[in-house]
This record gives sequence, C-alpha cells and structure tokens, in this order.
Amino acid sequence: MLSDEDHHGEDHHEGMLTPVEQVGLRRAALRRDRLLAALTLIAGVGLIVGLPFALKAGAEFFLPVTAALVVAIAFVPALEWFERRRVPSGLAAMLCVLAFLFIANIALAAIVVPATEWFQLFPDRIGRIQANVAPLIELYSNLQDYLDRALRTLESGRVGSARTAAVEPPSSILELAATSAPTAIIQMFFGLLVIFFFLSGWTRLRARTITSRGSFGGAMATARVIQNVVDATSAYLGTITTINFSLGLLVSAGLWLIDMPSPLMWGGIVMILNYIPYLGPILAAFLLAVGGLMTFSDIWLALMPAIIFIGLHLVEANAITPLIVGRRLTINPLSILVSISFWGWVWGAPGALLAVPLLIIIQTVASAAGKPDIAGFLFESGTLTGRRDDEAGAEDLV
Repeated sequence: MLSDEDHHGEDHHEGMLTPVEQVGLRRAALRRDRLLAALTLIAGVGLIVGLPFALKAGAEFFLPVTAALVVAIAFVPALEWFERRRVPSGLAAMLCVLAFLFIANIALAAIVVPATEWFQLFPDRIGRIQANVAPLIELYSNLQDYLDRALRTLESGRVGSARTAAVEPPSSILELAATSAPTAIIQMFFGLLVIFFFLSGWTRLRARTITSRGSFGGAMATARVIQNVVDATSAYLGTITTINFSLGLLVSAGLWLIDMPSPLMWGGIVMILNYIPYLGPILAAFLLAVGGLMTFSDIWLALMPAIIFIGLHLVEANAITPLIVGRRLTINPLSILVSISFWGWVWGAPGALLAVPLLIIIQTVASAAGKPDIAGFLFESGTLTGRRDDEAGAEDLV
C-alpha cells in the first residue's frame, strides 16, 4: 500500500510528463485494473462452478449446518425477546432449542407414524386405485393402448432384469431405524448443537463483528446487513409458517368432514410441502389424490381431498398470502424456481425446503455488498455497479 508521500511523488513525476505520456500511463493503469478484475472474475466463476459439487459431496456435513443456521437465524427474535427480559443467553438459547424440538416432535408424531401405515397399506390398495381410475382411463382408449404397449415393451426388456436386483424396502419402523436412523440422529444432534451455540453466542458474535470494523461507517453497514438478514429471514419463516399451519388445519378439517383417515397427517404434509413454492402444492395435490383413491370407492369422492386442498390453496396463494406478506417479502418467481432447482439438486427434498430462506439471505447480503456488473466488465470498463475512479480519470483528460 502506497503512503501519501509515494502518491505525492507519483503525482509530481506524472506532472513532469507530457499529456501523451500521461494518457499512456492512465491507459496502462486501466489495463492493469482490467487484468486484475479478469483474474478475480475467473476465480469467482471457478468458485461458483465448483461449490455446488463440493456442497453435494459433503451433504452430510453442509446440510445439517446450513439447516441449523437457518433455524437459528429464525429464532434470533425469540432469543432477543428473552434477553430483553434479563434471561441469560445460555438459558434463552436452550429455551429456543426446546421450542424447536417440541414443534419438530409434534410434526413427526402427526406425520411419520400415520404415513408409515399408509405406506404399508399401499400394496393392498392398488386394486382399489385401479378400479377407481378405470372409468377415467376408458375415456382415453388410445392413450391406454399406447401405455399397454409401452408397459409390455418395458416388462420384456430391461425392467424385468432390474426387478430381480431391486432391494426390498424396509418392512417395519424398526428395520428403517436400524438402517438409517443412526446417521439421522447424529446429524440432528449436531444440528441442535449448532443452533444452541449459535444462539448462545449470538449477542457477543454480533457485537464483536460490528466493533471489529475499521471505521464507523463500516460498523454501521455491518450492523445494518446483520439486522436485515435476521429481519428478512425470521419475518419470512414466521409469516409463511403461520400461513402454512392455518392451511394445514383447514385441509385437516375438510378431510375430517368427508371421513378421510388420518386428517392431521394430511394437513401436516400439506403444511410442509407448502414451504416449497409452485412445486410443493402440486405434489401435495397428487398425494391427496392417491390417498383418496386408496380410501374411497367412488371416483368423485376419491378426488375430493385433492379438490378441497386445491380450492383452499388458490384462496391462500391469491388472497391471503399477498395480503399478509405484501410487497415486503416479494421475490422474483424466476429466482425462486432457480433456487429450488439448484438446492433440490444439491440436497434433495431438504434443499428444496431451504431454497427460499437461503435465497433471501443471499439476496440480502448481495444487495448490501454490491452485485458484479458482468456486462459492464465485458463491454465497458466497469467491474462493479456504480461509478468507477477510472471513469472519473477519463473525464479529467477531456
């Protein structure tokens, strides 16, 4: 880093040059800056290309850490509420973790156990599903013929050999726990520890991050970004959770009125899948249609669970959510689809659930840090949005 005397010496030396030599020096400096910017751009592109594969390969570590951090950020307002009432940070963090465990256990008890029973009943109900769907299939005889020919071709080909090598699914909860639960339990315990230590040290971490800035303006900018991330993430998750919980209760009530078994389980499935914009409601309607076909003999009554959900979802998505959320949490739909596709590819269903909160966090930080201006770098002389010093120097030459 050059001192003031060095800068003064350079200015004095540059003042002794002819105007043509000064222009040459400025052009050389511009080329040097663009070379450094090009190297930075190449390094950034390499990081962006390689990061998804690293996240996917290390999902056992990165997924619980990321999920725990998102949950912890969502609980920061509750932590601050406890601390304002003079509750110690450690105790406040423990209360937040216990609240999260209570909510998660209720959701698992209401969804996982009944869902296991439905999964076990599915092979025995295939005949009823076929009988319910048969009248609809008859309306499309040409499609039925095509499907029959395709199925016969597949059964006589590679599918038959693949079936012999297929692994049987777990036949009981104990078998499922014996095969997959240890890893899940370790990851959950690790995630809970991350949530607890993040919340217990949140106040000190935020204060240390802000006070370590070299200037008052930098400290204020850091504090603003931290607060914006917390406010945006907690507001989105709190609002969407309230809306999804209400939607799940209404769907459960509607299914209870038509004597659909396990209405709370279906309401919980609707609540969880509604966290995934666009794709989640489609999957929920499909699952409800399959559940109705497994339960009822009449085709129209069998489709009622899906119809009830679709009607309630249309009201929620077009009236309730825009009214409550408003423009404050409006996100570009294309960004949402890209985020769901990306995180779903990296981490599967958990990644799709985390897609929107991660998008909010990334957008909040990027809006404060500045977005790269790729078009300006390629076609002009800029590398970041905003007026560069090189442009100001060029104006001085005019």
